[in-house]
Amino acid sequence: MIPAVIERWQRFSPGVGVAAVVALAASFLANRYGAPAMLLGLLLGMAFNFLAEVPKLLPGIDFSATQILRLGVALLGLRLTMDDLTALGWGPIVMVFTAVIATMLVGVLLARVLNVDSKVGILTGGAVGICGASAAMAISSALPQGPETKRYTLFTVIGVTALSTIAMVLYPVIGGLLQFSDADMGLFIGATIHDVAQVVGAGYSVSTEAGDLGTFVKLLRVAMLVPVVLVIGIVIRSGAQGTSTRGISAPVPWFLVMFVLLFVLNSAGYMPPAVARPLADSASLLLLLAIAALGIRTSLKEVMTIGFRPVILLLGETLFLAAVVVAYLMWLT
Repeated sequence: MIPAVIERWQRFSPGVGVAAVVALAASFLANRYGAPAMLLGLLLGMAFNFLAEVPKLLPGIDFSATQILRLGVALLGLRLTMDDLTALGWGPIVMVFTAVIATMLVGVLLARVLNVDSKVGILTGGAVGICGASAAMAISSALPQGPETKRYTLFTVIGVTALSTIAMVLYPVIGGLLQFSDADMGLFIGATIHDVAQVVGAGYSVSTEAGDLGTFVKLLRVAMLVPVVLVIGIVIRSGAQGTSTRGISAPVPWFLVMFVLLFVLNSAGYMPPAVARPLADSASLLLLLAIAALGIRTSLKEVMTIGFRPVILLLGETLFLAAVVVAYLMWLT
């Protein structure tokens, strides 16, 4: 047992250590200059792409981009409780669920119209609808792995992070022009901006009420990560085994089970705040480490070969989601 642990440590620690150094550098720069940590981690990782050619580092880098990623996604379950959901009321909850599903469907349909790989539509639709870079990485783990999947994932992470940053500045202005109340502004920001950090920044720039509500709504979207990734995994496995669903085995990924378990324990009050809060905060660090490793594994040149059509796809999904939420607030409330 102990020799096996030591062997795994010796195998993975060099690559994990390199990814951790890149992630720490990205975190420092993000805190210093107020830039998105995920985007910086990705860009810094790609700057060190030459490290992917070192055989000793590859196992740890791959481990960081897969297993550590999944652990980070699982720990997101501690950021949401049932009280957060019930505090919103059924109307906003139904609207958020509908908007997320509709955005993903639009992503798949637009991908077909634009003659883009369906993987791009699934990744971008999920990232826009659910929780930005974190959703892109979680959904990517459920897709068939290969160079194209990594390239699509990196493009999606860069795109949704950039659009989130733009939305963080523009959406409060748009909400003001539409004369939204603080509650409406919180719902608008939480239901439309892609990444959690940008939702927090935009919401609290308006008011405390808008920031609190926006964060709750955003975490409601995060909760949809589990069923969405599970359904995608089942569909992918079904497609791989033919059109018949008889005899198909689709095991639930361990990190989704852990997500649900932590959410239930946190909602039931079995997770002391002194334990739950540090673990929830560590989710962001683990995801940052994973995305740094993903950046190291892929060069910027490969990402840029994806073309302009996926950019149009990502922008169209973002505008569609914003339009759905604005229509709800203006005509259905």
